[in-house]
Amino acid sequence: MTRIVVGTGLLALAPACLLLSSCGKDEGKKDKAPPTVGFVVVQPTSVPVDTELAGRVSALQMSEVRPQVAGIVRRRFFKEGSLVTKGQTLYEIDPRVYSAAVDEAVANRNSAMASADSARELADRYKPLADMEAVARQDYVNAAAQARQTRAAVAQAQARLRSAQVSLQFTRVPAPISGRIGRSLFTEGALVTANQAEPLAVIQRMDPVFVDIQQSSAELLRLRRALADGSTPGDASVRLKLEDGSDYELPGKIAFSEVIVDPTTGTVTLRASFPNPDGVLLPGMFVRARFVQQVNSRAFLIPQQALRRDPRGAASVYVVEGDKAVERKVVVPSAQGTSWVVTSGLKPGDRLIIQGLGNIRPDIAVKPVPASEPQKVAPKKTKKGA
Repeated sequence: MTRIVVGTGLLALAPACLLLSSCGKDEGKKDKAPPTVGFVVVQPTSVPVDTELAGRVSALQMSEVRPQVAGIVRRRFFKEGSLVTKGQTLYEIDPRVYSAAVDEAVANRNSAMASADSARELADRYKPLADMEAVARQDYVNAAAQARQTRAAVAQAQARLRSAQVSLQFTRVPAPISGRIGRSLFTEGALVTANQAEPLAVIQRMDPVFVDIQQSSAELLRLRRALADGSTPGDASVRLKLEDGSDYELPGKIAFSEVIVDPTTGTVTLRASFPNPDGVLLPGMFVRARFVQQVNSRAFLIPQQALRRDPRGAASVYVVEGDKAVERKVVVPSAQGTSWVVTSGLKPGDRLIIQGLGNIRPDIAVKPVPASEPQKVAPKKTKKGA
């Protein structure tokens, strides 16, 4: 009786064990199914490499207004901070001394001309007489020599007159260039000299202006190596960011690059030219210049979500190789819009995983599908009688 009961219990438990065993196998098979990942096929493209460097604004032209003669400043003819044109009179120095020098030079010239006329007539009169031996030949030679000396004296007097006239013209100090003039450093009544160290005023032409950009020699060497490896030079267009963080609206162009390295700073100067019609850019202002020095034709643009970084900041991505997700270390020097720029670590045709990254590990089997392909979602089963 007891054996029958025990046997019946064992028989009753057997189907339940078989059911649990089959459920465990089904769940194990379900866990081993490879995760589905979305990928895109990457190809190299031409990517401009932006460079941002510090620069300083300088005037296109700058001229110091200096006196050419000594004297007292009698008048000033300009308003400080205004625009002046080339040749415009800016100052007047007392001209009386120089006007008197001109008058004296005129008198000396006239006297020399009179002496020259007398000596010439005497030499002309002696010439036929000397030919007839009516006078000594030596007397004619002396008269002719005296005539030549007086002609030379006339030329000297004429030169002194021109010099005196130039000095008189220098009493009116003109603007050497057109531009905006600064404050006057000398007032009316001040004594100025031709060799003084301080100028009367400074004129600057500020449309257009120059921006001197400093680039380290190491960066220049990297650029040259990149160009040698196949990159192409960028265009000459430059954009500016002002000191307050705003962008300057008008673009500029690279004018030239120096061929020597400054031994004190280890930098090379690049000069850019910018239009400045509203006078926003002032000489001495610090700016940030952004421009394209090269175009990398072998770079890859990848979506930002595809990139991962370890605690040390090293960048990596996952690509599909066969049926596995393989981790690749990549070099990411910069970003462009919503994409990362990859210069090393990827090959043309690589299948880059951009979806399902949270479910994968290195070298795990995956089920790759194109990221643009819509995924099929099975309808949810409902219980009968619900």
